[in-house]
Amino acid sequence: MSIELENESGIDAPLEQILGLADFALAKMHIDPAADIEILLVDELVMEQYHLDWMQESGPTDVLSQPIDGLRPGKPNAVTPAGHLGMIVLCPQVAIKQAVTAGHSSEREMLILVAHSILHLLGYDHVEKDDEVEMFALQEEIVAEYLGSFGA
Repeated sequence: MSIELENESGIDAPLEQILGLADFALAKMHIDPAADIEILLVDELVMEQYHLDWMQESGPTDVLSQPIDGLRPGKPNAVTPAGHLGMIVLCPQVAIKQAVTAGHSSEREMLILVAHSILHLLGYDHVEKDDEVEMFALQEEIVAEYLGSFGA
């Protein structure tokens, strides 16, 4: 996978874990290894502008996803063709606050948000309750399997 990661947030974020999780999630979803994705970490002020531009909503948010090529999950015997999956914009400052509320580490929160966004890029959504249950279970499964893959 070609994963471009930039940290412009001013926060010391777990970049290696974010890259590892993204690679793990894309492989789990049977995405062609030649596919690419961009992940950008920004501060609250920049995130507020992305939120306004992309969603027409004010205030910073935790994460945003911008799909590009409309790729969908593949199957074990039929990977998704290579393409540009899209862009993820993550705000570590918001993630850190959410982690405190959720009672887990900020690292775990950022990994959950990256998994969540990758699923959005692949067409998953959580508007309907059934879709929400499926998507949130899958994002938790991805994070748990990733962390379990090296005994964390």
